[in-house]
Amino acid sequence: MSRVGKKILPIPKGVDVVVDDKVVRAKGPKGALSLTMHPRVSASITDGVLTVDVTDHEYVKDRALWGLTRRLIENMIVGVEKGYEKKLEVNGIGFKVSTAGKILKLDVGFSHEVDFPIPEGVTITVEKNVITVTGIDKQLVGEIASQIRRVKKPEPYKGKGIKYVDEVIRRKAGKAAKAGSA
Repeated sequence: MSRVGKKILPIPKGVDVVVDDKVVRAKGPKGALSLTMHPRVSASITDGVLTVDVTDHEYVKDRALWGLTRRLIENMIVGVEKGYEKKLEVNGIGFKVSTAGKILKLDVGFSHEVDFPIPEGVTITVEKNVITVTGIDKQLVGEIASQIRRVKKPEPYKGKGIKYVDEVIRRKAGKAAKAGSA
């Protein structure tokens, strides 16, 4: 049995979840999301609690789909209720970040300014050197934050680049100066 899949999923107040055949739709104060389930997975709602089930509990691939589908539905419910957020920090002398309409402008030490288009479903705000990516789709928020970080990854010698706020960059010592060579 899947430890994650067999857990019940309580539906919070203010969130409407509807199961139509193989499509789960969640609607809340932040927006609406939908998920098309695998044919071997089913979901049902009873007394404000959502349960996910599979056709064969002993089949390994069904057990994997069971936990995955339950977690995806849980991420949808949390997303439409509270939303998701990732924060990135820009470190480096002369590195600047700003937004202009639907474009994030990154000046991170290249000979040119990098223009990053902001996709639908995601909001990006900039305060000093911190970029905040918010949205209701957990996968999309994480992917966009990863793509922004990929523009200029932090380097281990001076720590310059774009990193997650809670990320720890292991620093290297660099070259040691020659001592007393004559």
